[in-house]
Amino acid sequence: MTLIKSNRTKSKIESSALFSVAPMMDWTDRHCRYFHRKFTNRSLLYTEMVAAAALVQGKAYHLLDYSNEEHPLALQLGGSDPIQLAEAASIGQSRGYDEINLNVGCPSDRVQTGSFGAILMKNPKLVAACCEAMKKSTSVGITVKCRIGVDDQDPEQILPEFLNHISNSGVSRVIIHARKAILRGLSPKENRDIPPLDYGIVFKMKEKFPNLHISLNGGVTSLSAVNELLTKGIDGVMIGRSAYQQPTRVLSEVDRQIFEEEPIRSPFEVAEEMRSYLKEHFDNGGKPHQVTRHMIGLFHGLPGAKTWRQYLSNASLHKNIEFYDEALLSVTDTINKAAA
Repeated sequence: MTLIKSNRTKSKIESSALFSVAPMMDWTDRHCRYFHRKFTNRSLLYTEMVAAAALVQGKAYHLLDYSNEEHPLALQLGGSDPIQLAEAASIGQSRGYDEINLNVGCPSDRVQTGSFGAILMKNPKLVAACCEAMKKSTSVGITVKCRIGVDDQDPEQILPEFLNHISNSGVSRVIIHARKAILRGLSPKENRDIPPLDYGIVFKMKEKFPNLHISLNGGVTSLSAVNELLTKGIDGVMIGRSAYQQPTRVLSEVDRQIFEEEPIRSPFEVAEEMRSYLKEHFDNGGKPHQVTRHMIGLFHGLPGAKTWRQYLSNASLHKNIEFYDEALLSVTDTINKAAA
């Protein structure tokens, strides 16, 4: 019975992985994910990276909190200790996550100090051991998000070896950020922009490993670009900053354009639905800006967007959610006047 359920879950997750929103530190928390889910029923969402040690040693289980509406939902873990990662993955499964993802791509100094993230590209055998341990401790899918290489590594040489190791460990799905990570000399922000994109190497890996489900990440900013990459034979595409900063433009038509399902969500529909979520959060002692900071780009490109940003940017100054109603009314009036 468990096996059947696991296979069904895997099939559903792989289908949703056609389009996913990238895990982003300090951005894709539970409030952000709930907001994104209002646009798309099908896309696969990811948590921020959660350190395995925080769960196993620190018992910081609050980091795993989410709303049921967020499914399909993947937990991204950071770490390099197979035993610790196995336990953290098991905890994640017990909390209901649909997938456990291992971060082998983050280039920050803090992550490197902990000997995980992108620096693990230099140790594919350890990554494989971590994946194998995680698979043994869970029945949900174990995936890896990696770079094409780090520092002076030659992706043509090291990436096939890396993928061969994790494939042999039982991993069947990987997300590849199509840039190198420069571990010394570039900040995490610079590592998202300065190293050149190399989509070609990702497509070569798909040809070399046809049985691997490979998603491409890095530099993709529109659904037209997503469709083009999918047409060329990649299995899935992951978008990060553009989905966060311009959610309506990127996410509102995902279900129709990528998954061939009809729903298209307007920013007004999403804003109305988020009001009840915001009120519940506030009534339970939460601060409004913890939710609204993720919604600043909701009306990006539309009349009234500046006013909306100003209202929401000052959310921390308010002690109730009346400002939210005022913001929405102001945007509605501005758009109506522009259309008249």
